[in-house]
Amino acid sequence: MTQLSDPGFEHWFEAHAAATPGEGQDIARVSAVDRNSCMIRNEQGEIPAELSGKFLFNVGSPVDLPCVGDRVAVQYHNDGASAIIHGLFPRKTYLRRKCAGTEVDYQMIAANIDIAFIVQSCHFDFNLPRLNRYLVMAADGHVEPIVILAKTDLISGDELQGKIAAIRAAGITARVIALSNLTGSGFDEFRQAVQPGLIHCLLGSSGVGKSTLINRLTGRDDLDTKAVSSTGEGTHTTTRRQLLVLDDGVMFIDTPGMRELGLLGATEGVNKGFEDITGLSTACRYADCSHTGESGCAVLAAIACGELSRDRYAGYLKLRKESEFHELSYLGKRKKDRAFGRFVKMARKDMKRWDNHRP
Repeated sequence: MTQLSDPGFEHWFEAHAAATPGEGQDIARVSAVDRNSCMIRNEQGEIPAELSGKFLFNVGSPVDLPCVGDRVAVQYHNDGASAIIHGLFPRKTYLRRKCAGTEVDYQMIAANIDIAFIVQSCHFDFNLPRLNRYLVMAADGHVEPIVILAKTDLISGDELQGKIAAIRAAGITARVIALSNLTGSGFDEFRQAVQPGLIHCLLGSSGVGKSTLINRLTGRDDLDTKAVSSTGEGTHTTTRRQLLVLDDGVMFIDTPGMRELGLLGATEGVNKGFEDITGLSTACRYADCSHTGESGCAVLAAIACGELSRDRYAGYLKLRKESEFHELSYLGKRKKDRAFGRFVKMARKDMKRWDNHRP
């Protein structure tokens, strides 16, 4: 892929100059991750970096490993051609999900994002429950969401208004931008929503046009895209999360499409993503109301009178239960991990004592 130039990176660097790395270390931004290897960006450009042994030894969870967008403390080698990562600065915001499959742990998507563009195609990809999941993920990580309805050229104006109405009827209040990469309709509104010095993240299923949006923004074909199918739907192209710095200092994290978007420990995000329901709950008779059958439940009363839709309520319950269930499993796993860690430390001490007393 052609490397995007990075004038304007100083916008970010100057804004975080107050961060203090260790002696002989500097601050950089993680631009891509591949297992224990990273690419990092500084004012000069992008170089490879490895995690120090001490850093890896002290990692207690995958959450503690660097992800795209992280600020890290680095020490340069080979005349600045490579670096060692020694530390990770606190994250201002983040996007994370439950690991795909049966593993109960967090997978970091990106960190320190200012705006998350959640892209859905107006055609086959339009899905309100999935949109709610993305919005909960953004709310859980304190990231501002903007919904992009892409490929408006595939539907009529009336159909587009119907989809926007469905979003509002579902209680979603996030800003919505409707656009077409083919005709350019709505693209000016999208361009005005991005700002130099801020990190923007593109989220959505494969083939909805995330990479095409960036190419249109730059006016170049820097990111690989594939031709759409006969139905107008795109195909998967992006294979890893990567930070791109455009000529005007606008920063984007492009992400592969996510087939699974499980929630783990996202109770706060669920509450923020369903503020209409949490707002109603303040009028419930009981402070710990579960909204599933208690007398005096304001949420159930709102459903009965038609103020709250049953679909919206069912979606809220499903995401809340999923998040809480996975969190219990996660806490149990962490407890076992800590117990095993203590066992290993005790075994090492016993071995050391035995070695010291051997004849």
